[in-house]
Amino acid sequence: MDFKKEIQKLKKELDVAIVAHFYQKDEVFDMADITGDSLELAKRGMAAPQKNIIFCGVGFMGQSLKVLAPEKRVMMPKIACCAMAKMIDVQYFNENLKTLNDAGIKNEDILPITYINSSAEVKAEVGKMGGLVCTSSNAFKIITRGLESGKKIFFVPDRCLGQNFANQMKLKSAVVGIDDIEDVKEADIICFNGFCSVHQLFTTDDIDFYREKYPDILIAVHPECDPAIVDKADFSGSTSQLIKYITEEISPDQKVAVGTEYNMVNRLRPKNTYVLSSTKPECPTMNETVLEDLYNNLLSIKNGTFENEIIIPEETEKYAKIALNRMFEV
Repeated sequence: MDFKKEIQKLKKELDVAIVAHFYQKDEVFDMADITGDSLELAKRGMAAPQKNIIFCGVGFMGQSLKVLAPEKRVMMPKIACCAMAKMIDVQYFNENLKTLNDAGIKNEDILPITYINSSAEVKAEVGKMGGLVCTSSNAFKIITRGLESGKKIFFVPDRCLGQNFANQMKLKSAVVGIDDIEDVKEADIICFNGFCSVHQLFTTDDIDFYREKYPDILIAVHPECDPAIVDKADFSGSTSQLIKYITEEISPDQKVAVGTEYNMVNRLRPKNTYVLSSTKPECPTMNETVLEDLYNNLLSIKNGTFENEIIIPEETEKYAKIALNRMFEV
């Protein structure tokens, strides 16, 4: 079967918009009506006139769109789970809070901020505590606003993102379960011990290799990378910020090695762009979705079965939306 041809036919027949994250395979990415990073997809998915949205990404992304636009039917060709988002759930969130409480830090002195790479359930817990969501592109603003409360920031789930922004802001950070509890008590930003497995692939040796091979090369990385990588890079930014930097802000003749997911890097520009890794940094869960999955999802709309629809309990949706809306207010 020519899945591409059949997908195009079904798109014309149905009231549906396909959205795809930058990390999706080319074959899936090319089928999308809307492309972007996780926040951009949620915002543009909300604004799309279509009632049905097929979200090609990972689970937390489909959940975020459903929370923000409960009137829409949100489905996913494959409900793949972001490994980082899977590292934290409500139980782990509360266990970390208890560790802080046992160290003498009361809940009323903590403001939780969750990276958008987290489940709706975790977002809801953050919302109940007066906290808010952030993305890698707006984390600086969100953390800055959060610190105005005078409380300690409890940043979940990505320790690297929390540490990198703490370093950028000249603040103290510490990771629960890794750093000494006295360091945790003194920290301005207390981080949960989660991480992105793809962005952990990049090493300082990779940077040294490219600088030795191409003395004038620039290094651009995502802030989910380890702080040692970000410190040695020429530029660090979110997915959208990396794209803008590489395609608009530097010369096409300028060589650049990029520390983020392979599929996106491979599409950036045809020349002078390198992947900052000796291995292929492909997100395994993002790459679970294939054309056949997308075709079957569209077919389920036509048949009225609506496979892999995102359903969120009412209370979870309520508090997760509060946390997300606090981000939009900032």
